[in-house]
Amino acid sequence: MKTILAVFALGFLVVSNGWAGEPGPLPRCQIVPLANQEVSLQIDGVERTRWHFGDRYAGPFFFPFNGPSGSSLTRMGHPGAPNHDHHRSIWFAHHQVNGQDFWSAQPGVRLRQKEWFASYDSDEEARLAVRVLWIDQHGKVQLDQEVVAAIIPGTKGEWSLELQTTFVPREKASAITLGKTNFGFLAVRVAKSISEHFGGGTLTSSTGAVHERAIFGQPAAWIDYSGRVSTSTGRDRSSAIEGITYFDHPTNPRFPSKWHVREDGWLGASVCFDEGIELSHEQPLTLRYLLHAHRGRIDSGKAHTVANAFAKRPGFEVVKSKEKHQHFEVVRTSEE
Repeated sequence: MKTILAVFALGFLVVSNGWAGEPGPLPRCQIVPLANQEVSLQIDGVERTRWHFGDRYAGPFFFPFNGPSGSSLTRMGHPGAPNHDHHRSIWFAHHQVNGQDFWSAQPGVRLRQKEWFASYDSDEEARLAVRVLWIDQHGKVQLDQEVVAAIIPGTKGEWSLELQTTFVPREKASAITLGKTNFGFLAVRVAKSISEHFGGGTLTSSTGAVHERAIFGQPAAWIDYSGRVSTSTGRDRSSAIEGITYFDHPTNPRFPSKWHVREDGWLGASVCFDEGIELSHEQPLTLRYLLHAHRGRIDSGKAHTVANAFAKRPGFEVVKSKEKHQHFEVVRTSEE
């Protein structure tokens, strides 16, 4: 099986020592490891999002997810429901894994980053690849998840987070049943000010439908959530409309996906909305998604352009590196 992993770019500064030559310019897109089991994903030296994989959480997640103005378009937890602390900005989860709940942060159930494989910095994008284990309440690893993440700059401060993830049973002889559910795999909890109910924001589908009632359970190539965010600080701070467009990929099973969306501020593509999926080592599950941070309300024409570009981009894989001091590389399949 081709290894597919979550990729974030790491930046390195080479110090001139007289014989190594002068260092070149820093790449625009970088992945910068931090303390406390965090990784910063940056464009032009500005953090756009951060990957958290510390053991104090039920599983890894991205937060913040900063829009063009610098304000986060996502939040931690539900604005009005204390029993929704498992909502962590942008995260992976599923409600039915061999009958077990890997969604609502049940006691003992956890996702743990086992290792990182590779990172890559460039002007065009930065990438990171990691492995995450899905561990049940008995301490048994049910799933091996390989994630690749890439941060891609756009224009006028807009940018995208491209994600590719592969799931395979931990034990080679076993199969895993992903049950029928609305919940899973990639979930997004938007900022309170962006949600329809709490902030007056707007849900929009690629089909032109708007609001939860018209979009929930319906197929779409993408869903957008846009609303107002702060663009400055102080008592008289200003604000602007920004949003997140969440794209499904044509290679995903059951594309275009049906969607679980809520007016209280969350959305997710539901690959198991109508029926479950069987996984084995011979038949792993690979999913690709894109989250685009944009200015203003949704522009359907621009969204279709982003969707077409995403559909044409090759996927990722992690390969053994031939470079010095580097074990693996994360590459687009067209770069091999």
